[in-house]
Amino acid sequence: MLLKRKKGIRPAQYKELVNIINQKDFTKLSDSELKQIINTYKQNYLRYLDNNSNIRDTKQFANGYMTQCYAITKEICRRVLCLEPYESQLLTGIALCFGKIAELPTGEGKTLAAVFPAVLNALTGKGVHVLTFNDYLAKRDAQWMQGIYEFWGLKAAYIQENMDRPQRRKAYLADITYVTPKEAGFDYLRDSIVYEKSETVHRLFNCVIVDEADAILIDEARTPLVIAGNIGDQHQIDNRLLELVGLLRQNIDYMTDENSRNVYLTEKGSSVAEKYLSCGNLYSRKNVETLTDINNLLHAKVLLKQDIDYIIKDGRIEIIDEFTGRVADRRKWDYGLQIAIEALHGIKCTASNRILGKIPIQNFISLYPEMSGMTATAKSSEDEFGSTYEHDVYVVHPNKKCIRIDYDDYVFTHKEAKYNAVVKEVCTSHSMGRPVLIGTSSIKESEQVAALLRQQGIECVVLNAKNDEEEAKIIALAGKFGAVTVSTNMAGRGVDIKLGGEDSPEERKKVLELGGLYVIGVSRNECVRIDNQLRGRAGRQGDPGSSRFFISLEDDLLVQFGLKKDIPSKYYGFRQEERLDDRKLLSLICHIQRVVDGQNFEIRKTLGKYSYLLEWQRRAFMKKRFEVLSSGAPGLLSTEKKELYDELCSRYGKERVDEIQRKMSLNCMDELWYDFLEYCENIKEGINLVLAGRKEPVDEFNRLSISKFEQLQEEMKERILETLENTDFSMNDSQLADKGLKTPSATWTYIINDSIKVKNFSIFSRL
Repeated sequence: MLLKRKKGIRPAQYKELVNIINQKDFTKLSDSELKQIINTYKQNYLRYLDNNSNIRDTKQFANGYMTQCYAITKEICRRVLCLEPYESQLLTGIALCFGKIAELPTGEGKTLAAVFPAVLNALTGKGVHVLTFNDYLAKRDAQWMQGIYEFWGLKAAYIQENMDRPQRRKAYLADITYVTPKEAGFDYLRDSIVYEKSETVHRLFNCVIVDEADAILIDEARTPLVIAGNIGDQHQIDNRLLELVGLLRQNIDYMTDENSRNVYLTEKGSSVAEKYLSCGNLYSRKNVETLTDINNLLHAKVLLKQDIDYIIKDGRIEIIDEFTGRVADRRKWDYGLQIAIEALHGIKCTASNRILGKIPIQNFISLYPEMSGMTATAKSSEDEFGSTYEHDVYVVHPNKKCIRIDYDDYVFTHKEAKYNAVVKEVCTSHSMGRPVLIGTSSIKESEQVAALLRQQGIECVVLNAKNDEEEAKIIALAGKFGAVTVSTNMAGRGVDIKLGGEDSPEERKKVLELGGLYVIGVSRNECVRIDNQLRGRAGRQGDPGSSRFFISLEDDLLVQFGLKKDIPSKYYGFRQEERLDDRKLLSLICHIQRVVDGQNFEIRKTLGKYSYLLEWQRRAFMKKRFEVLSSGAPGLLSTEKKELYDELCSRYGKERVDEIQRKMSLNCMDELWYDFLEYCENIKEGINLVLAGRKEPVDEFNRLSISKFEQLQEEMKERILETLENTDFSMNDSQLADKGLKTPSATWTYIINDSIKVKNFSIFSRL
C-alpha cells in the first residue's frame, strides 16, 4: 500500500517538494520529446516499484519519482488546458499523494489538483477512482481532464446512472474512473450476487480520491446502500392504527425527547392504545408488530415534516437530503418508517423487499487500500476524519488571500421579522446591481423567501430541486450584475460563481466595484461546515465579497435543541421588528451549533458501532463466496462425497457437474446470507427493548449477530451437501434457472436514511 509506505514525508516538507517541481522545466521540449521523457519515466517508475515492494526510502520516492511526475503533469496542463497550476493545487496534489484530507478553499481548482495523484497512482495499472458528488460532475471532470491523461497514455472514463453493465465494466477498466460513491457502491453490491465471474463490473480496488470529502466521508458516511429483491405481498398497516395515531395527543399520550429526535408513548398513551385496539398489554410479545407500526406512524407524523424532510411528487414520497436540500435520488427510510409515511398520506405502500446486500458508504470506501480526499471545509471536522478514517487534515492556503468580509449574524426575536430584514437587505443590494446568493435550509423556506422577494418586484432564480446540470448553469450565473439566487444548500454543487458571469469583463468590473457577491444565510445549519460552504461561494480567488447570516429565536436549530432555557428572561414572549443587539446571544448560538454538531458526531459513531462487526462478517462471507464464484474452492461433493462425485462426473462430465455444483453452492450460500441480513435488521429494529433489562444495545446486538453468524457457517456446509445430493444433474440451463440458479432478475437499489432510535425508559415500565 503506497500511502502507508509514504508517511515518512512531513507536511512541513511539502513546500520543498513544490520547489523541486517548479525547478523542472519542460517548456522548451516539443510534444514528441516530452512523450519520450514520459515513456522513459514510466519504465523507470514501474521498475522501481517492482524492486521496492516495501518502500522505505520515501525521500527517494518523493524527491524523485513523485516530483518528476508532477512536473511533467504541470507542463501537460499548460499545453492541453492552457492552465498554469497554482502552488496551492500542487500542495493539494502532494497532500493527496500522502493520504491526507486536503482543505482547499472554494474556487481554487480541486478538480485539477486531483489529476496529479491520479496520474501517479494510475501508472501502476491498477486503476484509480475519483469519487464525485454527483453524476454531472463525474462526466464533466472526466471529459475536462481527459486530454491530460491521454498525453500520459492513460485512459479516463466516467460512470452515469443510466449505463448498462458492459458500459460500466469498460469504464472501470479505464486507468482513472470518475464515479459517485453511490454508483460505485451499488455496482459492488450487484457484483456480490452474480453467479458468473464474467458478470462482475469492478476489478480489485486500488486507490480512491474523494472529492467533497466532508460530504461523502462524514455527512453520507453512515448511509447504507442496499440491493433488494421482491418477496411478493407487502406489509399493510391496519387502518385502526392510523385512526389511533390521529387521536393521540402530544405531551399527554406521547412525548418527544428534548431534541425532538425521537418520539415515544407515555403510560397514558399506552393505555389509550390498549383500550382502542382491545389488544391487551401493548408490550407483550404478541403485539410486537403492532407496537412497531405505532412507533413508526408516530415518528412519521411527529418528526417528519412535508417540504422539509420530504415532498410528495407523482404519487411518491421523495426524501429531501438534509445537507443539500435537494431530492435524494433512490433514497428510502428503513422499511417500516417508509411504509408508515406512505400510509399517512394514503399512498400505495412500497413493495416489500428482501435485502440481498447492504453496505454503508464508509465501509465501502474502506475497501480501497489507498484513500485521500479534498474539500473546502475539512478543518472543522478534523477530529472525525482522524478518529473514523485515521487520516489527517492538511490546510492549503488559497492562491490569493481571501478578502471576503464575514459579518456578525443578525438575530431577531421571530421569523417574520427575520424574513422582512432579509428582503430589505436584498432590495438594498439589488437596487445597486450587486449579485446576491441566499442560502436557505429547506425547499419550503426557499420558496417562501422567493415569494417574499417577488412581492417586492425582485425576480430571482430558485435552486431547490435535483437537476445537477441545470443547477451548474444557474450557479455559474449567480455572480452576474443584478442576479438574485435562492438556494437550499451549496454543498457539492461543484461549480464556481464568477463575478459578472461567464466571459464578461465589463460586468465583472461593475460587480467588483459593488463589493462582489453578497451571500446571505437565512438560518444556521446543524453543522458549521455547511454554513462555511455557503460563505465560501463569495470571495473566490482573491475577489471581494461578503456574507451574513440572519437568524431568529424561533429557528428550528435554536428551538429544537433547547435554547429556550438559556435565553435571557427579558426576551421571553418579547417580539420586535429590529434586530437584537446582544453579543451573548451570538456566543450562545455558536455554542448550540457546536453542541448539535457534537451530538450528530456521536450518532454517527453509534451507527458505526452497529456496522463494524457486520462488516467483518460480510467480508468473511464474501471472501468464501468469491472463492466459490471463481472456482477457487473445491466443491463439497468432491471432498465430502467422493464416490457420488465420481459417479456424476462419469455420467454427465466433470465440467458440467462442477458448474452445477458451483451454482448450487452459491444459491445456498446466498439464501443463508439473506436470512442473516434479515435477522440482523430485525434485532436492530427492536434492539432498544434490551434497555428494559439494563443491557448495552450495541453489545447485545453484537452478541446476537455473532451467534447467528456462527450458526450460518455451521449450516452452510450441511445445506449445500443436502441440496447437491437431491439435485438432478441432468437439468438443462433453463431448468436450472427455474430452480433459482441465476442472478435475481427482480432487483433494485436504494439508499436508507439509517437511524437508531434511543427511546425513553418509561415505555418499558409495564413490560
